[in-house]
Amino acid sequence: MVEWSIAAFRAAEARSVVVACPPGHVHDLAGGDVGVVDGGATRAESVRNALEAVGTELVAIHDAARPLVTPELIEGVVATLVADPDAAGAITAIPVTDTIKRVAEAGDAGRNALYTDTGDKTLHPRVVVEETVDRGRLWAAQTPQVFRVEALREAIAADPERAAAATDEAMLVEAAGGRVLIHPSSPENLKVTTPLDLRVAELLLAERSGQ
Repeated sequence: MVEWSIAAFRAAEARSVVVACPPGHVHDLAGGDVGVVDGGATRAESVRNALEAVGTELVAIHDAARPLVTPELIEGVVATLVADPDAAGAITAIPVTDTIKRVAEAGDAGRNALYTDTGDKTLHPRVVVEETVDRGRLWAAQTPQVFRVEALREAIAADPERAAAATDEAMLVEAAGGRVLIHPSSPENLKVTTPLDLRVAELLLAERSGQ
């Protein structure tokens, strides 16, 4: 998946590519024109380590877990940011199409108590719906996410506690007061997190390569 992502950024003519990988595995990717740094204990630490090797005005942060990224998508989100000098970043995202439910806190024993499933004899949490969220203004964030380098560096440094819990970089830039734009993406730019995701990704990549 890392190789597919790198290939897309090369095709988009990225000036350089830096990969943050688990400590002790730098040698697995070292060599050639790809920079490799040790990842950190958190996402923000990994990004901060990689940023030390970045000397450009803009940087694109991408999850290798999204191997179906295309050069066109990369170029598009960069263009969206460049077109707005006042924006600190631009992210790829898709509108939420599912109906979204907000549930009670998991620690609320009175409402989310455990119950026994008589089918498999295991305990499952009882999840209680508190409200249905209006999806009209909701977008599901993806990567790549492109930022002005200094704005991203400042956002990571501004609140270490928030950075440690961040699930993407845009939320840090937003919290620091930066303006973040959305570049519409595609469901095909999926994140591989389950065996089913992997099967879908393999099928789509095989289709692209004609295999």
